Amino acid sequence: MTISTWLNAFRLRTLPLSLSCIGMGGFLAADAGKFDGWVFSFCCLTTIFLQVLSNLANDYGDSVNGADHVGRKGPQRAVQSGAISLTHMRMAVVIFSLLSLASGIFLLWLSFGTNWHGIFLFFGLGLLSILAAIGYTVGKRPYGYIGLGDISVLFFFGLVGVMGSFYLFTHQISWEEIFPALSCGLFSIAVLNINNIRDIESDKAAGKFSIPVRIGKANASKYHWALLIGGLLTASIYAGISYESPFQFLFLLSTPLFVVNGISVSSKPSAELDPFLKQMALSTLLFVLLFGVGLLL
Repeated sequence: MTISTWLNAFRLRTLPLSLSCIGMGGFLAADAGKFDGWVFSFCCLTTIFLQVLSNLANDYGDSVNGADHVGRKGPQRAVQSGAISLTHMRMAVVIFSLLSLASGIFLLWLSFGTNWHGIFLFFGLGLLSILAAIGYTVGKRPYGYIGLGDISVLFFFGLVGVMGSFYLFTHQISWEEIFPALSCGLFSIAVLNINNIRDIESDKAAGKFSIPVRIGKANASKYHWALLIGGLLTASIYAGISYESPFQFLFLLSTPLFVVNGISVSSKPSAELDPFLKQMALSTLLFVLLFGVGLLL
């Protein structure tokens, strides 16, 4: 095994998406005058560890449960190809679970000091995040195999990622933050939806009943448009209710990228959708950057 083998297994192209929700929380905190560079740095580090953990556990779980096989259309996975053994992948999952836990505990100390109420609340959320990252495809009844992945992504990439990170900066929350949180969550589900549409045939054969497997590609494409429109709409609602400057709608400049993504998902065969996973993730990151810049101008 080489470093490049492990880097491929880490699936670094997924990191822009996971960092988008932290970036959104950071921009909202900066707008509130509560941004802290150290808190932001360890929010990012903890999120990176959790995302890599999720990717490794997904590689392991799909190989064990049969979703990764020679007929799969996406990039070849590490365990499936034999590049990394099941034993070494299990060890990596344990290591990144511990790294996520250690980084998360230090983050809580940075944010809360000796405020034990806040520490215990977010420590529980951290443990839940680790269990969710592993439980998506690992275990006797992985929730990703019964179509609950979308709900998990909305919760962890949207509500927890954005509102949770905002709270770590400010120690307060208001109902308005739910709208940018939903935007990030819906766009994150869209990335998962592309992945699941691409793998619809191999998942069906393996008994992995994702939403696209359950409703078919045509309806999954309509669902995809609903996610894209919903993400832009919830961001627009937030800009409207907190309106101070037209720059707050700067994020709408990213709309053509989402339109291209939606058209591609609707028109292209499932096997040709892999490049649009990265395109959707990068579009989400650009959306967040434009949203944040517009918020601070």
